Amino acid sequence: MSPITLKKVNQIKTLNNIAESGLKVFRKDNFAVDNDCENPDAIIARSFNMHSMDFGSNLKAIARAGAGVNNIPVDKCTEQGIVVFNTPGANANAVKEMVLTTIMASSRNLFAGVSWTKTLEGEGDQVPKLVEAGKKQFVGKEIKGKTLGVIGLGAIGALVANDAIALDMDVIGFDPFISVDTAWNLSRTVQRALTIEELFANADYITVHTPLTDDTKGMFNQATFSIMKPGVHILNFSRGELVNEIDLAVALEEGIVGQYITDFPNENVLKMENTICVPHLGASTAESEENCAIMAGRQIKDFLETGNIKNSVNFPNATLPYSGKQRVAAFHKNIPGMVGKITSALSSYDLNIADMVNRSRGEYAYTMIDIDNNVTSDIIPQLEEKIGLIEGIVTVRFI
Repeated sequence: MSPITLKKVNQIKTLNNIAESGLKVFRKDNFAVDNDCENPDAIIARSFNMHSMDFGSNLKAIARAGAGVNNIPVDKCTEQGIVVFNTPGANANAVKEMVLTTIMASSRNLFAGVSWTKTLEGEGDQVPKLVEAGKKQFVGKEIKGKTLGVIGLGAIGALVANDAIALDMDVIGFDPFISVDTAWNLSRTVQRALTIEELFANADYITVHTPLTDDTKGMFNQATFSIMKPGVHILNFSRGELVNEIDLAVALEEGIVGQYITDFPNENVLKMENTICVPHLGASTAESEENCAIMAGRQIKDFLETGNIKNSVNFPNATLPYSGKQRVAAFHKNIPGMVGKITSALSSYDLNIADMVNRSRGEYAYTMIDIDNNVTSDIIPQLEEKIGLIEGIVTVRFI
């Protein structure tokens, strides 16, 4: 294991166009944004596919300016001790607005009506008369008083639920893993579904805001469609694979699903009737891109300067107030005795511990230790080597 030592100037590389407001975070002496750097300390990306990339020995962090990290080889990063961040909630308002827009637009047959109206081009003075004669085929329904089922009450789902309440909809929410913070911010008029089947059976509209996992893949399928109200509108602004498309086609043909609105179109869905295919616009706003870039930049900056981790998808989140003391940050296997071995290495140099934090996540753990003594520059490489040789250590650095 080759120990990692933080350089004086942290090189930041971007793999997509990142909003300038996010890069401003690095406008200080110990940071430099250099997109030609071959071995950066950190990378900020959006949708760039990183699966075929080889990572240099200096790389300590990757931040995805967005929520999904499917474009990043997370397991590979974990094995190499590279923390991967995302920016949950930064684009929540943008997605929420798109969900509510398409709920209303699909209910009023707005997209089909607008497309039909464009076909009247060339009819001259007859257009108004043709519009009046043809509008009856696009008669829709109002959403007031209808029931919206929200699966997943995280940053996006909670905003959708609260604003749907403000639009006089009845809202049922299902999320067995709801956080305390979300629960506090959720309108008390949102009804809780004890099972997802209860939500399926009672909703006129269903919007899903859950990550794609082995448990959620294909969660919309023949069995779940059979529970739903005839004509239900399903909105998928999370991941296309949450829906079994073979079963969806049947449900659309039989009228079980009245409309399927998705931000993840493909050839199969484009061929289906009563679908609204949005070209992945859920988070595509200038404000969202800025929010994600700023959040990603701040997370990387804080990690490189203090070792603190927030919103990581592969490391445990860990925060230790930074007092300016010399800090050891070690990423290691989550096995008994690791903290004791690290502290023993420090005590062998007569170093006292001022504060520490240890957090675990699955097979791995992360430890930060503040040292009370002044650590001379000649000792740091020796300590890095000694701690790095401990079995189970993945990376170690002094801050």
